[in-house]
Amino acid sequence: MSKYEAIKIGDKAELTHTITQQDIEHFVELTGDDNKLHIDEHYAESTVFKKPVAHGMLGASFISTVIGTKLPGDGALWFAQSLEFLLPVRVGDTIRVTAEVLNKHDRDNIVELQTVIYNQHKQVVTTGIAKVKIIEPQIVPVPAGTSDLRKVALIIGATGGIGREVCRQLTEDGYDVAIHYHRQEKVALDLRDKLKNSRNKCIVCTADIAHEDQVAEMVEQVVRQLGTITLLVNCVTAKLPTTKLSSLSWEDMQHHIDVNIKGMFHLAKFIVPIFEGQKYGKIITFTTQSIETPTVGWLPYITAKSALHGFSKAMAVELAPKGITVNMISPGMTDTELIMDIPEKSRLMVAARAPLHRLARPEDIAGAVSFLASSKADYITGETIRINGGQVML
Repeated sequence: MSKYEAIKIGDKAELTHTITQQDIEHFVELTGDDNKLHIDEHYAESTVFKKPVAHGMLGASFISTVIGTKLPGDGALWFAQSLEFLLPVRVGDTIRVTAEVLNKHDRDNIVELQTVIYNQHKQVVTTGIAKVKIIEPQIVPVPAGTSDLRKVALIIGATGGIGREVCRQLTEDGYDVAIHYHRQEKVALDLRDKLKNSRNKCIVCTADIAHEDQVAEMVEQVVRQLGTITLLVNCVTAKLPTTKLSSLSWEDMQHHIDVNIKGMFHLAKFIVPIFEGQKYGKIITFTTQSIETPTVGWLPYITAKSALHGFSKAMAVELAPKGITVNMISPGMTDTELIMDIPEKSRLMVAARAPLHRLARPEDIAGAVSFLASSKADYITGETIRINGGQVML
């Protein structure tokens, strides 16, 4: 939540929601308000509204969501609200609920908020003034170190072959885990259900990490549900079509750069301040063996991963004095769906070149993550752990 002193006049927050028939049915079930104007199409047709309208307080209830989760957030005691309902809202309408700080009363830690609800046509449907008292918990300072902080990991790209195994390993290691996905919601939910147990919490979160606002919302959600973040593991990578330079467009390059660099930049922007506040945190990023032994046709991938390698080392130097470590894992070819389009002959050749005579497995990678995440690696930063069966030895 925002501390009272940190809140400024003019601060804003908002959310959007599309009203569904199910929303109205749940509201009726909860409150008992079964006014025919809200639920009976034939009755509504005989009125000036012509179609059923959503309960005014259904829309207004989302003011509580903005106040309770965004501005000010946890600890907000919403004790007064004026409301004026100006236009009806119907099923299918998308409302945008906004709150803006108008005034502060320092003696009692109270803020006044202008609350406005707009429809998808930017028309004001509801307006009013909210009064909120901020109840701040008494926080005892916690010394740095994992023994004093609950272990909470955010795994980006958790629905991939390596990401799933990393989630499983960290859960086994005692971490609360936030499973990130972009498009594969079902995979994320199935993984959550498999990993849930009585000892650790396991949640699902989503974001396109190339979009700053989505990353901000995701990080806020994770902190709200799990309390903090102490470990960020960025497993995400782009697909690997083999394309030679003559057939590449800049969009091909930009896509890999957005996934690896822009995404990591946004993650660091919102997670590093959390680490700084607790004087502890660990970041693990994924580079690739292909930086050192390039593969023909992977130019965008190798370029972006090389940039991520430099980005991670720069972060390691800058963040080390703040108790934050940044390390990299560089896998060789790993037996996951990422390489499913690579010919079997090529995979066999890679395995034959490795002194250990096989491809890496997801559990090999997860083991290295487990080590770097542990207190045993607290004095390691800016390093790259190569997991390639001995193909590259430095």
